[in-house]
Amino acid sequence: MAEVGLLPFARVALQVATQVLPPYRTRFSKHQFTQPQLLAVLCLMRYEDWTFREAEVRLREHQELRAALHLPAVPDYTTLYRFLRRLEDDTVDRGLQETVRRLRGRRSRPVSAAIDGTGLSDTSVSTFFHRRLEQHAHGPRPRRPWLKWLIVADVQQQILLAQRARQARGCDVRSLPGLLDVAARGAPIGMVLADAEFDSEANHEHIRQRLGAKSIIPARRRGVPNGTIRNQMFRAFPKKPYRQRAKIESIFSAVKRKLSSRAPGRSLATQIRQALLLGLAYNIYRLRHRSAQRGCQQSLTLAGRIISVAAKGVMGTDCWQESNGLGWEGFEGVGRTTWRAPMGGKARKNRADYTI
Repeated sequence: MAEVGLLPFARVALQVATQVLPPYRTRFSKHQFTQPQLLAVLCLMRYEDWTFREAEVRLREHQELRAALHLPAVPDYTTLYRFLRRLEDDTVDRGLQETVRRLRGRRSRPVSAAIDGTGLSDTSVSTFFHRRLEQHAHGPRPRRPWLKWLIVADVQQQILLAQRARQARGCDVRSLPGLLDVAARGAPIGMVLADAEFDSEANHEHIRQRLGAKSIIPARRRGVPNGTIRNQMFRAFPKKPYRQRAKIESIFSAVKRKLSSRAPGRSLATQIRQALLLGLAYNIYRLRHRSAQRGCQQSLTLAGRIISVAAKGVMGTDCWQESNGLGWEGFEGVGRTTWRAPMGGKARKNRADYTI
């Protein structure tokens, strides 16, 4: 199978989905496909940025992928769409917490959490195309509002701890307490980093009194701020630990470049579920690389020289391919499939020469 990155992802996605969903919704279900199987297919769709019809075609083309998901047949695209509509946001949140539990393992040290938001488009139409239409129409054209995706991330492991999506209009200050409470269920929080958008005395007090963590949020530049903690941030801001907040921007960049920058859907509820599934797919992607690195990446050292495992034939070709350990980009981003144009020709040359 040419798409070497899909099989490990599909297996891990099915394992995570099995932990958070029962096999069938009711005893009157058709028992043709299980709920974990359909959830794993939805995660694959976000991983590869497929549409519902494309997912049906790809599953029909690749028997190995169907075997990894234990699918007795190919689900119709309408089956996937109906399952997405009845999928609850709490189910996706439980899946995210399961990935956090697996990624953290036995770690008990408090994490440094960063919170921020970014925008997701509802279509694949570029902004350049919109500008060209406005130029030809000699005026602005109506656009659908984009989606705001808020996440809490561990800046050390660069994984998502909590997420929320909403329509773009509005302020995010009130979203901070709820997101941090959800994130604290999966990992103890020692420090919270946020930009001035989340600046308020109530947020500082919630972080320090409720969570027992340190809060670093710059005060808005509107004179001397009110509040003891905000005044302290204004007069003596800790710049050095605050630099770690930039890593959450790296997470946004990796998600949008390697997975998707869209939350497709005609209704707001569908767009929100697509955004939450995007975050779940990112954590499964990180979990898949960790499993592949532990299970398949081994090397031999001969005469003090680092030797390629693939060149020496130490392990089977299938294990080497499925680990996706074919280049440095396999661990920094998603190895894209062959039916899509590669994003960088130089980064994908000479993959067989990769040594570990």
